[in-house]
Amino acid sequence: MKDRTVSHYRISEKLGGGGMGVVFKAEDTNLGRPVALKFLPDELSRDRQALARFQREARSASALNHPHICTIYEIGEDSGESFIAMEFLDGQTLKHRIENRPLKLSEILDMGIQIADALDSAHASGIVHRDIKPANIFVTSRGQVKVLDFGLAKLTHGNGAADSSSPDLTKQDLTTPGSVMGTVAYMAPEQVMGEELDARADLFSFGVVLYQMATGKQPFTGNTSGAICNAIINQAPISPVELNPGLPAGLENIIRKALDKDRDLRYQTASEMRTDLKRLKRECESGRSPARTGSPEAVAAISSGELAPSKPKTASRMVGLLAGLGVLFGLGIGLYAGRLWFTNPPPPAPLYRQLTFRRGSIRSARFGPDGQTILYSAAWQGNPTDVYTARPEAPESRSLGLGHTQLASVSSTGEMAVLLNSHAIGTWSSIGTLARAPLIGGAPREIVEQVQWADWSPDGASVAIVRDVDGRNRLEFPVGKVLYETGGWIGHPRVSPKGDKVAFIDHPIQGDDGGSIALVDLAGNKKVLSRDWYTVQGLAWSATGNEIWFTASKSGIDRSLSAVTLDGRERLVTRMPGTLMLLDIWKDGRILLTRASWRRELIGVMSTEAHERDLSWFDYSYPADLSSDGKLLLFDEEGSGGGLSYSKSAGLTYAVYIRNTDGSPAVLLGEGSALALSPDGRWVIAQPQGSPAQLRLLPTKSGEARMLTNDNINHAWAHWFPDGKRVVFSGDEPGHGVRLYVLDIETGKSRPISPEGVLATAFFVSPDSQFVAGIGPDQKAYLYPVGEGKPRPVLGMEAGEQPITWNTDGSALYVYQPGEVPARVYHLDINTGKRTLWRQLVPSDPAGVETIGPILLSPDAKTCVYGYHRTLSDLYLVEGLK
Repeated sequence: MKDRTVSHYRISEKLGGGGMGVVFKAEDTNLGRPVALKFLPDELSRDRQALARFQREARSASALNHPHICTIYEIGEDSGESFIAMEFLDGQTLKHRIENRPLKLSEILDMGIQIADALDSAHASGIVHRDIKPANIFVTSRGQVKVLDFGLAKLTHGNGAADSSSPDLTKQDLTTPGSVMGTVAYMAPEQVMGEELDARADLFSFGVVLYQMATGKQPFTGNTSGAICNAIINQAPISPVELNPGLPAGLENIIRKALDKDRDLRYQTASEMRTDLKRLKRECESGRSPARTGSPEAVAAISSGELAPSKPKTASRMVGLLAGLGVLFGLGIGLYAGRLWFTNPPPPAPLYRQLTFRRGSIRSARFGPDGQTILYSAAWQGNPTDVYTARPEAPESRSLGLGHTQLASVSSTGEMAVLLNSHAIGTWSSIGTLARAPLIGGAPREIVEQVQWADWSPDGASVAIVRDVDGRNRLEFPVGKVLYETGGWIGHPRVSPKGDKVAFIDHPIQGDDGGSIALVDLAGNKKVLSRDWYTVQGLAWSATGNEIWFTASKSGIDRSLSAVTLDGRERLVTRMPGTLMLLDIWKDGRILLTRASWRRELIGVMSTEAHERDLSWFDYSYPADLSSDGKLLLFDEEGSGGGLSYSKSAGLTYAVYIRNTDGSPAVLLGEGSALALSPDGRWVIAQPQGSPAQLRLLPTKSGEARMLTNDNINHAWAHWFPDGKRVVFSGDEPGHGVRLYVLDIETGKSRPISPEGVLATAFFVSPDSQFVAGIGPDQKAYLYPVGEGKPRPVLGMEAGEQPITWNTDGSALYVYQPGEVPARVYHLDINTGKRTLWRQLVPSDPAGVETIGPILLSPDAKTCVYGYHRTLSDLYLVEGLK
């Protein structure tokens, strides 16, 4: 770009660049002054969010006028390129100034005061920087500090929450809710956890910068970002004085307070930090630095008399002797205090070793019998699930050539339990034929069909399984002996080291991963060990066998690693940003876990439009219903971004939304799971939190919300009849499997119309209100009469397929097979069984997508909205967690 003219700026040379911008030196031809021009990189210039964040940087910084903040001259655009013209600075960044060595005390204090002054000004204007680090702090050739790069800045009410009155900077936050932004090693604990930030997050980051200036090292380190995050949240850094014994106690105290993990105990304002830094500078210059005054500059100044008044020679010697003793005494006290404040003593940092590096999702992983070989199932780059082996010392994984196969467990005798022809039956579970396969090679031997989970006993002689039987999800150990069954679903069963109990996750609602940790003995006595969690997946017995470790979250989708004793005492083991899933624990305490990013998104396909439309709202958009004309979409948000409220008793609740399929903004209706939209579009059936789950009516316009049911049925899903006077819902009563019920809205009375064991989430009322199409206990499709009569099989519908909707005249169903990618939607004539492929549905990037659905379709097939869940995960071997 050299010699190119952009607007009235003539570019002369490239100065540098980062992830959010490329910077050039240029001349302002109007004013004849040098400037720095910042552009988005080419690969980000087409990214709407990146562009908006780039412009937000300019707006944030241009609102500030301060000698220690880089001045913004202009925000402009030329030939489609957005740019920022800013003050040209001659010097170097603080990052290059430090270069892994501590700075002089005088430099630390001078620059620290200037940085604090800049932050105080920004915070007073309601701007939180969110990415304070040495690379974003410039030191001019004259020693003046300039804070750069407000690209991650966020407008707030002073130190408070986001300013909802500022639509440009907060209402459209331009950052995925619950996501982590900034540079990991400099983040505050609350920033690592994706929580709401205020000015105190900048002060923590500033504390990290001061630590690095004082020692030449970062306080929080690790070989992966996960390890660094763990250190920030759970570990105390080494005392700065241990790395640089010449530091005064006052500086260590300032750093310690800035790095307090509890933001209420941290510095509350930058002005407080500035005051303490100024006071320390004055004390050092006057020779009265508290405790340790051992910096070379201070000692030299005091002993030379530069900072002390003239005294007689003998008195001067006495003063020098006393000062020296004071230095030694202060140094000892400071070292001891530093250890108390900073080291306490810290346990060895856990070691996180990444084992996989491909793009896709990991379904399971187990240690081999030798404790060194690791076996796992993964679907890479949109390919089917396969089984792989890996070893910590070798980054390359080897496929076992078992396509469409998921690893379930590995026995102590060297056999794998695998699920052949594995395919997803929902977001969280897969199903297949359970088989035994030797690790040394050989064809698998089939054991049981339609198994969802399996785990070997400690001696490798028997296996615990989870499968659906007679409409109930049941846990069997050994195969055939029922220990527990539920109308919900059971996940991650693990047999105890003694073989006398089975731990599992008990999910009360099909399709939802909220639940609790439970234990059942061989006599079938069940015990609930934990509270209800918002999301809970992944479980294993601890190395000692006296705890059950699991990954769960009480708010949002970022699961942490916790433990619970057999008498129900819970504790946090570790947490970090991202969704964790515990997969296995070896006898020596090493664990296998995945760290994933996952989202659920919505795609709209309209016959009148050439391109698909993204209808996602926040981070976990789940489609529920579509109006008959295809113009109004009902969905809920189930992730961190959409959680409506949180309390210790209720946890985070889902949020119900409607939006037009033309892409106009969504409207929040209330809390709960979204289920069904009334034919006239005025009412929505939602499922509020509670047990047993009930149904509630929410108005889409004016009106009062009210409960629709109040009984002992655990309600799962619902649909309206065309007349809007009745509802068909699925649910299970205590001791029974899931059935379909018809509810009269006026009388509040309901009656079952199907046998037990029907699929809870896929059923639809015919246009004439005579039948409900659903899936029976045998996995086959039936038309269940609303009045008298027997269920009628649906001709031509294959096992495992599910209905999507009826066509307009009720002569056909649209159906698909869940678990297939792409999802193939067929038009099926129910009278002849003839099927015609209507459309294949798949995101443009299939990596990590194992489940497509639910699929919503208008009866005229002109509007389709489908959801999909994408999980991108990496497998880690972790040592040192206690």
